[in-house]
Amino acid sequence: MSNLIDLEKKINSELTTKINKSEIKHNQIYLEIDKEDLISVVLFIKSNNNTKFRQLIDITVVDYPERTQRFKIVYLFLSHEFNQRMILSYDINENEIIPSITTIFPSANWMEREVFDMYGVSFKDHPDLRRILTDYGFDGHPLRKDFPLTGHSEVRYSEEEKKVIKEPVKLEQNYRNFDYESPWEGTKYINEQSKNINDKKN
Repeated sequence: MSNLIDLEKKINSELTTKINKSEIKHNQIYLEIDKEDLISVVLFIKSNNNTKFRQLIDITVVDYPERTQRFKIVYLFLSHEFNQRMILSYDINENEIIPSITTIFPSANWMEREVFDMYGVSFKDHPDLRRILTDYGFDGHPLRKDFPLTGHSEVRYSEEEKKVIKEPVKLEQNYRNFDYESPWEGTKYINEQSKNINDKKN
């Protein structure tokens, strides 16, 4: 369908109760659904002749640690034929397992693995759910907002052991005394030196 408004109406009329909210903004259609309706909604938007969203662009997550339903799962679809984009989303709790769409879009395989790796969200019926961006035995999920910026461990070469070792992060702060004065006014130690020189002259 060439008109986004008509397309939104068509989707709402066909899927009725499966759409919790729909809106058009940024020249795209945004749909909010429930997790249980994911498969049927994705099948419809891919196979229906009025929609033809036949390319999955990406799957990602938004983390809201303060909410009961912590994660918003977001799918981005593209219809080449109609040159239209759709953003499909739903909310889940932290430990919920959600349906995999790899049987509908095989390209979802790596995307779902990335979501699993970065956020810890698990997918039911995924053919090979393993970490994809971090190493084996990695602790935590780096894109969660409660993950420390420094990480939990660091890897370095040990001269004593003559090999690469993994150890907890140690932040050395001994030489990190920052002076937040404006560089145009001069830092404290330069100001103090200048003052001492002026005092001696007087």
